[in-house]
Amino acid sequence: QLQASGGGLMQPGGSLRLACTASGTFSPYTVGWFRQAPGKEREFVASIRWSGGTTLYADSVKGRFIVSRDYAKNTVYLQMSSLKTEDTAVYYCAAGRPILSTMRFGRSYDYWGQGTQVTVSS
Repeated sequence: QLQASGGGLMQPGGSLRLACTASGTFSPYTVGWFRQAPGKEREFVASIRWSGGTTLYADSVKGRFIVSRDYAKNTVYLQMSSLKTEDTAVYYCAAGRPILSTMRFGRSYDYWGQGTQVTVSS
């Protein structure tokens, strides 16, 4: 079972950190972050392999978001900076075992948490 947390309301240019925790260990999974804005399809944001730390980012967040993991806390974080209004969405974390070429596809993930709302507005 996965749980995403940390969402909230932030002004443009601000920062938020989301956290994804699991009832079990994340090893040997890849943890992905996805988001869905109202009226839009779910889109890939970022992912990280628990073992090895390989990361992947959507072009829209590259340079602004950082995905990381904390072994001791069994937690994956999504640090979001320089937030834009278009980052407003429900953010979900997911776990699966995709190969590198499929890390950005939601169908590659088997377990999903409930979403956390991120709203960027002035």
